Amino acid sequence: MGIYAVKTTASQERTVADMIISREEDEIHAALAPDSLTSYVMVEADDAAVFDRILDEIPHANGVVQGESSMAEVEHFLSPKPDVEGIAEGDIVELIAGPFKGEKAQVQRIDEGKDQVTVELYEATVPIPVTVRGDQIRVLDSEER
Repeated sequence: MGIYAVKTTASQERTVADMIISREEDEIHAALAPDSLTSYVMVEADDAAVFDRILDEIPHANGVVQGESSMAEVEHFLSPKPDVEGIAEGDIVELIAGPFKGEKAQVQRIDEGKDQVTVELYEATVPIPVTVRGDQIRVLDSEER
């Protein structure tokens, strides 16, 4: 049993993964279409021979990459990244959800354990710290760049 990379048309990864799994082949155990991996679907199967039989019938599947991948190579796709990853104190962000949607702010503190960021709104007359979830902001300007 191994993990194989199936080449797909861009933006069709999830569709291809769903079609591979919906075939209910005994030789195929799982399919993964991570957001961070463009044009590929990772498939766990008994051997690569099963792909010769099914890929012609699956639209947007363009073939299998030669060789197997190891679990170590795909492991990082299996655990979710925290929303605050890539955000640093001092970054300029825009709030994209909540009551302050559309406001610009500067990051004051990051709590990775809770996946929250404390920001200070720019246009506020009195600087008030506001704590929001990491998925409610978008980085506009980072001091690290």
